[in-house]
Amino acid sequence: GLVIDGRTLEHVLHDSLQNIFLELTEKCRAVVCCQATPLQKSVLVKLVRSKLKAMTLAVGDGANDVSMIQVADTGVGISGQEGMQAVMASDFAISQFRHLRKLLLVHGHWCYTRLNNMVLYYFYKNVTYVNLLFWYQFFCGFSGTSMTDYWILILFNLLFTSVPPIIYGVLDKDVSAEILMQLPQLYTM
Repeated sequence: GLVIDGRTLEHVLHDSLQNIFLELTEKCRAVVCCQATPLQKSVLVKLVRSKLKAMTLAVGDGANDVSMIQVADTGVGISGQEGMQAVMASDFAISQFRHLRKLLLVHGHWCYTRLNNMVLYYFYKNVTYVNLLFWYQFFCGFSGTSMTDYWILILFNLLFTSVPPIIYGVLDKDVSAEILMQLPQLYTM
């Protein structure tokens, strides 16, 4: 791992040392920046996002972490003694740092699989409806007549766009939480 303090980080963030710093951090399993200013934190996250083309996760618990949380792809705020500013600026809020593992490994996995399946479902729903319209045009000789009333179209979209995602989002869990916590390797998929 690599531990770097705020004064050293200030020198590293200059243009001449950025590439060397990023090469070094890629070889480390963990990089810890301590006593960094809010601006340094956000610049570091921007640097990693732009130069390494990596997805970034920022975790913070106070007002000094707000800019870092907002710059990251995903921000997690921890409600604690330093106030609620980080929680208000974040995408996800947790009460204690120890809940971060479950948020990432369990809920992150479930959310990813649900979103993937819902995108496929929406394609299926739309392809089904467009195919129905396409074949109807052969039946009516491409006259442009409407196959359905507007209220049927609205009802179709309401039922097939709202109910299945809600049911699927609540009930679908491809792997149990216990297995996901025991095998963090499943997250890499």
